[in-house]
Amino acid sequence: MSVQKTDVIIVGGGIMGSAAAFFLRQRKRSVTLLERGLVGQQASGVNFGNVRRQGRCLPQLPLANRSRDIWGRLPELIGDDAEFLVSGHVRVCYDPDRMGMFETYQREARAYGLDLELLSGSSMRAKFPFLGPEVYGASHAPIDGHANPRLAAPAFARAAKRNGAQIFENTEISVIEKEGEDFRATSRDGRVFQAPCLLITAGAWADKLCAQFNEPVPLVARGPQMGVTEPVPYGIGPAVGVSSGIEQEGLYFRQVERGNIVFGGGGRGPAYPDKLRAYVIPENTLNQFKQLQRLAPGLSNLNIIRVWSGIESYLPDDLPVMGPSANTSGLFYAFGFCGEGFQLGPGVGDVMAELIDAGSTTTPIEPFLMKRFSNR
Repeated sequence: MSVQKTDVIIVGGGIMGSAAAFFLRQRKRSVTLLERGLVGQQASGVNFGNVRRQGRCLPQLPLANRSRDIWGRLPELIGDDAEFLVSGHVRVCYDPDRMGMFETYQREARAYGLDLELLSGSSMRAKFPFLGPEVYGASHAPIDGHANPRLAAPAFARAAKRNGAQIFENTEISVIEKEGEDFRATSRDGRVFQAPCLLITAGAWADKLCAQFNEPVPLVARGPQMGVTEPVPYGIGPAVGVSSGIEQEGLYFRQVERGNIVFGGGGRGPAYPDKLRAYVIPENTLNQFKQLQRLAPGLSNLNIIRVWSGIESYLPDDLPVMGPSANTSGLFYAFGFCGEGFQLGPGVGDVMAELIDAGSTTTPIEPFLMKRFSNR
């Protein structure tokens, strides 16, 4: 039996795993990336495409800042911009109490280097005239933006491969064992991959791999509810999202340069990792279009041309698992980003490469460590 040997095995070819492979190669580590389907096919390729920092919990902002810097350098790093636009991101609300929360967040986020502009009344409507009359106020992050999720992970994987990474698609890993100092990952068709270091970036499938190392996590799969309209003349620059305590109001949308309006939010649908299936609920789409009309009335008469979903992974504290295993040396994790991982992806890859290569990272990840589940 032939065995593929390398410095690091990465299981999961989404944006996290692909970026980690790229940055590990920059650090001269040999890398084998294993993906059960196609690179970027799952959550990394079906999400909304937000490249936003605002609205994240404060401990995530150092990681988001590191990632935003990478997004801005994609062409020079990987030779592809993944259609990243520095369009700005606008977070809006429908009531004064939520605006008060925006003000608190603005003050606290400033300490992390995130500068936000708060707007209401005539100043908000002058800057964002497309917003509906029910919108009370807005928080504007001018150097956030959006990108094409279908392009990002494959672009990182291609760059990693050009730099010497081995990438195996259609390679589902059934068993991972540690033998002495090395991990052995065996695919369903019998291929064996061996390395002293293992990074699991398998999204909604990561919990089954963690369980093989006696580190179960309460991961739940959900399906984002996404749609896109026919193209109309380009005129809305920023990505826009509603902040609300009511799930059905939590819509977000953006306009791509081709003119289509991409939208999502307002609840999630069911997802079944074992069946590789997630579903759009028609009632969710109807609510989304109702909320879109409320948020931006000028979009009221557009035709929806496609809806879709995917399989995302969620944890009960809305924080990812990221960092070393709590009980197995050489084992690392980066998964469970709770529908907010796309913007973080390049930064996660960079941090995990640094952690694996140097033994520590300059970006704090303490709140995301696996050990927080150890006593459950």
